Amino acid sequence: MNKLRLDSLIALLDDPDDSVFNLVLEEIIKEDISVVDRLEHIWETSLEKLVQKRIEFIIQQVQLRDTKEKIRNWANQEELDLFEGIFLISRYQYPELKLKSIQIQLENIRKDIWLEFRNSLTSLEKITILNHIFFDQYKFKINRENAESPQNCYINRVLETRKGNPISITILYTLIARSLNLPIHYIDFDDNPLVGYFDKDIAQLVNGDDSKHILFFVDPSNKGAIIGPKEVDYIKSSVESHKHQLEPCPDRIIIKRLIEKLSNSYQQSGSLEKTYYLKEITEIL
Repeated sequence: MNKLRLDSLIALLDDPDDSVFNLVLEEIIKEDISVVDRLEHIWETSLEKLVQKRIEFIIQQVQLRDTKEKIRNWANQEELDLFEGIFLISRYQYPELKLKSIQIQLENIRKDIWLEFRNSLTSLEKITILNHIFFDQYKFKINRENAESPQNCYINRVLETRKGNPISITILYTLIARSLNLPIHYIDFDDNPLVGYFDKDIAQLVNGDDSKHILFFVDPSNKGAIIGPKEVDYIKSSVESHKHQLEPCPDRIIIKRLIEKLSNSYQQSGSLEKTYYLKEITEIL
């Protein structure tokens, strides 16, 4: 849409007739995310509350549509990037969130752990160092005081507050471990996921019982506690909702679990509009 036509549409935002506004909304929302800059400029220079309110709504709709489209593109990739997935979910709530700022924070954590690593370290020793820096130095933990808050699902808020829910903390733990080239993979155990430390890279795993390739399990919800196979067998016997629970969970499903948790949190808080939107995102996956 050229600038003249866009400005003509924006000029109609002060029309009190909602049908006119709906027509304007229908046209503007077709534009790409760059239209937000122009809308924000109009918002800043307008003195009319009705115009400002309508611009805010249009911006929100454009940003939501853009996020949905990016998630659809992400989901259609042959090889998915877990970090990109959780970042896009956070952009749903925080459209101005910058990818670089999150990457820098993750890199700082990775570097602090990597500096303590030595080639001679065993797998358990590496996990012990990761746990110490992740949970003791950075103090990441489960937000038990406000366990159902939607904010626990957004990576920028988790990094800022050092608190999250079991799913988001386990995703963050998995991302850090992957950046250190540790053969750790997310294990889907409903609301209390674990990670498995495999004895070979995921690309080398054969079809069948992948549990025989797991050296041990880690529980990020319990400060990285090491869990043995017998304990996990007990947990597995009490959780029957998902099959093949000891297999590495695909990134697509990990993000789906996060969205399900986020949707449930919004539903409990009465934010049904956000719940409907997240349902649409889940269907994309």
